This record gives sequence, C-alpha cells and structure tokens, in this order.
Amino acid sequence: MTENAQQQPSAPHTELPTQYAPADVEGPLYERWVERGYFEADAKSDKPPYTIVIPPPNVTGSLHLGHAFEHTLIDALTRRKRMQGFETLWQPGMDHAGIATQNVVERELGKEGKSRHDLGREAFVERVWQWKGESGGQISGQMRRLGDGVAWSRERFTMDEGLSQAVQTIFKRLYDDELIYRAERIINWCPRCLTAISDIEVEYQDDDGELVSMKYGDGDDTIVVATTRAETMLGDTAVAVHPDDERYKHLVGKEIRLPLTDRSIPVVADTHVDPEFGTGAVKVTPAHDPNDFEIGQRHDLPAITIMDEHAVITAHGPFQGLDRLEARSAIVAALRAEGRIVAEKRPYVHSVGHCSRCKTTIEPRLSMQWWVKVGPLAKAAGDAVRDGRVKIHPQEMEKRYFDWVDNLHDWCISRQLWWGHRIPVWYGPNGEVVCVGPDEEAPTGEGWRQDTDVLDTWFSSGLWPFSTLGWPEQTESLAKFYPNSVLVTGYDILFFWVARMMMFGLYAMDGTPPFHTIALHGMVRDQFGKKMSKSFGNAVNPLDWMDKYGSDALRFTLARGANPGVDVPIGEDWVQGSRNFANKIWNATRFALMNGATVDGPLPETAKLSATDRWILSRLNSVVAEVDALYEDFQFAKLSDALFHFAWDEVFDWYVELSKTTFMAGGEPAKVSGRVLGEVLDVTLKLLHPIVPFVTETLWTTLTGGESVVVAEWPKDSGFRDTAAEQEIESLQSVITEVRRFRADQGLQPGQRVPARLTLDGTPFAAHEAAVRQLLRLTPEGEEFSATATLPVAGATVALDLSGTIDVVAERKRLAKDLAAAEKEKAQANAKLGNEAFLAKAPDNVVDKIRGRLAKADEDIARIQNQLESLPHA
Repeated sequence: MTENAQQQPSAPHTELPTQYAPADVEGPLYERWVERGYFEADAKSDKPPYTIVIPPPNVTGSLHLGHAFEHTLIDALTRRKRMQGFETLWQPGMDHAGIATQNVVERELGKEGKSRHDLGREAFVERVWQWKGESGGQISGQMRRLGDGVAWSRERFTMDEGLSQAVQTIFKRLYDDELIYRAERIINWCPRCLTAISDIEVEYQDDDGELVSMKYGDGDDTIVVATTRAETMLGDTAVAVHPDDERYKHLVGKEIRLPLTDRSIPVVADTHVDPEFGTGAVKVTPAHDPNDFEIGQRHDLPAITIMDEHAVITAHGPFQGLDRLEARSAIVAALRAEGRIVAEKRPYVHSVGHCSRCKTTIEPRLSMQWWVKVGPLAKAAGDAVRDGRVKIHPQEMEKRYFDWVDNLHDWCISRQLWWGHRIPVWYGPNGEVVCVGPDEEAPTGEGWRQDTDVLDTWFSSGLWPFSTLGWPEQTESLAKFYPNSVLVTGYDILFFWVARMMMFGLYAMDGTPPFHTIALHGMVRDQFGKKMSKSFGNAVNPLDWMDKYGSDALRFTLARGANPGVDVPIGEDWVQGSRNFANKIWNATRFALMNGATVDGPLPETAKLSATDRWILSRLNSVVAEVDALYEDFQFAKLSDALFHFAWDEVFDWYVELSKTTFMAGGEPAKVSGRVLGEVLDVTLKLLHPIVPFVTETLWTTLTGGESVVVAEWPKDSGFRDTAAEQEIESLQSVITEVRRFRADQGLQPGQRVPARLTLDGTPFAAHEAAVRQLLRLTPEGEEFSATATLPVAGATVALDLSGTIDVVAERKRLAKDLAAAEKEKAQANAKLGNEAFLAKAPDNVVDKIRGRLAKADEDIARIQNQLESLPHA
C-alpha cells in the first residue's frame, strides 16, 4: 500500500496543545535543526549530490517578499531531496554589493561630517568591514525566521579570502586570453555615486521632460533636429540622416554650422537613422550617447566630452560650470534668442534611466574602462542551452535567453569605487601594464601604481556556483557538488546574473556548465497584480505577516501562487487562509491522536480494511505520485493545491468524518482505521513538510515518535490502487453532498435532525448507513414516518420526512421565483448565442462567458425543478 509503514518507531503520543502557536514553536525548532546539523553537506558522502546556490542577497539588504518567495521554493526543493536520500547542499552567502554598501557607509560618515576622502581609501575600506561586522547581513537572521535549510557552516561572502582569490584568478586568465581589455566606451554613469553602473542597476521611469526642435546650419544648408537633452548639443560632431532620405541627399557630406559654438559639423548618412521619426535627422554626440557613439565609430567622428564626472558642463563658453539641468535651460534660451528654436513640447513624457541606488538621473558618458570581450563566452553560454546540457524551465523562456546571449555587447566591469575587488593591474612609470595573478608578486618600485577601480559586483557573483566550493583549488566540495543541480531565480535577472554565471562557469570549468537546470520564477505582486513598491504604498514586510500568521502560512501562500515564470499575486487574506490551513492540520491531527491514530506495526491486510480505508490509501498513493511529478516539473502552485485539497477535503473532511462512527464503535475496526489514519497522516505530513516545515515537524514527531521529519524518508508510491473503493466512496460522497445541498436549499439548519429512510441495499455502499446518518443528521424513520421528499442519488434513495420542518407554500413560491429568474437568464444567453452578428464581433472571452452563463442557467433550472418535485404537496 505505502512503503513507509515501518520507517520509524512510534513513541507514546504527547498531548498537543489545543491551539497551534507558531511563535512558540518556530524559533526553537529551527535552532534544533541547525544544532543537529541536518542542513550540512558532506563532500565525502557516497549519496548522490543535490546542489543549489542561494542567489546571494546584498549585505545591505533585509528580507523582502521576493526573497521569501524564492527562498521558499529553494527550501522546498532541498528539503524534499534531503528526505529522498541525496547529499543536499543549499549554499548560503551574501554579496558585497559595491555601490549599495559604499553608499550606506558614506551616509554614516556624513552624519559625522566626514567623507570617504577624509579617511582615505585604506581606512574607508576598514570602516566598511567594520560596518559589515556590526550591521551587515541582518538578512541571515531573517532567513532563519523563514526556515531556510542552508548549510550555515559553508556561508560565503563575495569579498572573503577564498572568493577574492577566485576573482583574481579568473581575471588573470581572461586577461591572458585577451578576453579582458581596457578601452574608452560609452557607459552608464551616476553623477552622484561617481561610478559606472551596470544595466541592471539602471531603473527606467517615465519623467516629464521637454522635446526641443532646433535649426542647425544656415540658409539652404539648414536642418532641424530634436532632442530631450539640449545641453549635449555642445558636444555634437555631426548630424545624421538616412542614406535613402531624398530630403537630405544634397546635404550629405557638407559641413553645417553648429549653433552657439565656433564649429562646423558634417552631415553623414547612416542606416541607424529612422527617416519616419521626427524630421528624419538626428544630432550625433558620440561622447554622451551610446547610439551616437556607434555612429561616430562608423564615420570616424571625434568624441567631445562636455561634462565632468559630476555632470557639470566643461565645454568652453558661457555655459561652463553650469549643472547639466541648468545648462539645458540656458542653452534653450540662447537658441531661442538666435531664432533657432522651431518647436518646444512641454511636458514631454519619456523614459529616463535612474541610478537604482540613489535615484539620480543616469548620464551616458564616454569613459576609459575595463571590459570583458563576451563574444566567445556568450556563444558557449548559448550553445550549452541549445545542445541540451542546460535546460531552461519553463521552456518558453529560452527565446528570451537566446535573444540576450546572442546579442550581448562587451561588458564593462570596472567601477569607480573603493569597496570591492580591486582590479589586479599595475601601471609602470614607462607605460608598462602588468596583470597580477593570486600567486604572483605585484611590481614594486618608484612610479608603479595599482589601478584604482574595483570590479563590478556581478563579476564576483558570476563565479558563485564554483567559487563557493573552493575553486580555483580542486577541492572535494567542488568535485562533489559542481555542477549545481538547479538554479532557482527570477526571470528578471536571467540576462544579468544567470548569463554571467553561464559564461564564467563554462570558461573556468572546462566546458561544464554551472547547473543542469535554470528554473525561472516570476515577481511577487500585490493581490491586484501591481508591482510592490514603497512609493505605491503596497510594499509588505514579510516579517510582519510571519509575526501575525506564522512562517508556514507565508510560505504556503507563496508556494501556492508559484506557477513557473509567472508573476505571483499575494494579499494578506490569502496568508490568513493559509494560517487556517495550518490550524486545520493541527486540529485534525489532535483528533486523530485522541482517537487512536498510530504508526505502530505494518498496515493491516487488505481484507481487513473497510472500503473507506482502501479508498484513502488508494488516493494517498495517487497523491504521492502526483506530487512527485509536479516537483520534477517545478509546478509548486499545482502541487501545493493538490496537497491542500487532499489534506483538507479528502483526509480531514471525508476520511476523518466517515471514520468517526467506526472510532465511536471501538473494537477491531477502530484499531484498523486508527492504523490507516496514522499512515495517512504520516505520509501527508511528510509531503507537506518541504513547504510548511514547522507545523509538520511538531505534528509528525508527536504522531510517530521519530527523530525529525527533516531527515525522515520521503514517501514512495507503492502502486496500490483500488478503483472500486474509489468509485464507492465517490458515490457515497455524491449522496451526502446532494442531501446536504437539498437540506440547505430547504432552509434546514446544519444540526437540525430529520427522519429519513435510506434505501442503500444493492448499492456499493450499503455498509455506510451509520456514517451517512451521522453526517447528514438523519434519524430513524419511526412509525409515523411520511416520505414528503425523495432524493434518488447514485443508485441510492433517500426519503425525508419534512413534515413540520418547512413552510411548503412559502418554499414553493421562493423556488418558483428562482426558476423564473434562471429561465430568463437562459433565454437571454440563448438569444445572444443565436445572434450571428454578435458572435462575429464579440471577443472570444465574452462569448465563452455567455456560454458559461447558459450552462449555469441549465444547471440551476434542473436543480430547482428537482427541488420542486421533492417538496411535499401543500
């Protein structure tokens, strides 16, 4: 029947409190798990490995719902694999988060009236390490609150000694292979943080700006261009038009005067220009726009930098020293005075990039930076998915992955910060450039200096799957746990973190990808599907919900919404509903323990089992198989839903209720059902444990006397199925459900007892009469019994004596009114569905909705007519 009947000894049952109090249970339980080493991983083990790395949270961060969601999914996967006998490693750690951490410490210094320059580089970095030790990493404690089963003894930090060695090693190898180089290119520049930032650190939002159209040139050589950044015109070195645009063919190759300057600039023909957009002519500022930079490269145009690192104008003339926004207004005014403004549109809403850390508007800037040549690395990352070595789940996300890696630009990896991995390159007094590996001595002597920049945070986090295992040393952990089994992460960083790990993993590990599967999930949103944000007023601190409802409730809610690659809506009502589910599990287990549920000994022979027992064991094995299949497909929402309905509906609402008469009667049948109920609860609690670990641990250890469900054996489907028993109980459920519905329709109170005659002979559930009467509150018929309502259901007949219980005349009147309304609804739906003109124009979802209304009306009519026929005649 099931294969776990004798997995653990049973101890005398400890009485459970009447109510489940998560706050009293969760903290002590988690510390016990950690103390016993359940989450640690042994590289010497002969068990098969199962490895997942945590997407390293920022050292400055705290637990938000996105973390809680992702961690819940990873924890569920690793807890199940641990129970299945795998040597399971969930690798924890944190990212040093260069810009974010430096900003935090600089703000602290600001409170003291100091800047990092007052301290100097070395002292400032020491101050950051001090902050990290005292205040950083609060998320670790919050992960414990959530129940994260990570191997804490292996916790890593992207700036620790081992990872620093890995960073220096791969930089040196890439440099020697000519895959790292230094060049002047356009980058995202933050004038507040004073550093280049990556694309993922740029947040785009719609801002109110201005679109200004202005005339360049004079007389017949006039051309009109439009811009939202008028100040950059000081750095224009060309105007570009499309080669096929007849309007400007006479100007291509000519020089026209650039207003407000003493320069002339050429008109060039470039296919990048869209002749249908605006005037079909664009100003070209190679030093301050990425597209213009590319045009400048193609046409050998000079690149004139007109702003400094603070976004202050440096170009000679009256605008020198002005902030870029001040200069914008001043330049438009000057152009207007010369009669060169053709049109001004204000406000002009357009998408503008902002620094994700300080919200300053990003300035594209030509700058000398270090770059990774991603071409061969990106090709390898694409090939690993194309040839099946790495699978992306859901598969439809593959296209987005290929769109990205097949079109990657070289990656700017240098940052103008002090906190981070310093670039291991030294410059000599005579122009020498030396890249130093971890085992090499840096050059010394007069005039030698190290590059002042540090590496992009994504550079070190891109090494995470193997650097955390000891690479570049060939450690036992690296041999055992690389490659990772699966990467669980959001689709929003598929292009950034995931692609970088793929490139570095394949490069460093001789073509072995860093993971077998990339399982992508969506973003957590509010119950209306809106992005959560403090500015929207809908952001939620998950700790608040855990305090109020328990960690299990939050975890179950998040898992139940986790469809692969799809955003997850969540609201407090749903967490409250999950808390109710945890309470239901608790109360049902208490009832079971009080009524003899046990895991002692093997299950009784099939011949000794009632149909109810055989039904629930058959369903139990089906659910084990279903949950296993859904786990392998990362269908967390579906498996959570399957477990919810099996536990609540089938086990607690049906099996327990149908078995109550057996337990009350006592004797051997009660012992048999007690053993079956113990088995069902044992397996159900194990199946639920990866998602709701705390309540299941408490209940399972109480039920079984076992050490911990964390290290219990995962249930297996024994293959036992009893179709006949399932059909029998389904028919019985139909009888009970139909009579309950009839009672409710007649306005009878749930506890109101009604005389009834049950004709169950000849049906497959004649033995269930006591349970049927108990569940339906039906008393024996008696001598004066009069069948005023008869319900034929599933081959059985239930005759009820409703004399004196309802007002028949009033009930007939009410039902007649409901029948008329249902028939009217049916007529309206039929009229629309019979209208060809309507069907031709209406969207499919509207037509489907009307068809649904028709089907519902038909059901209501049949139900009401049946009720009318069942009523006694007045």
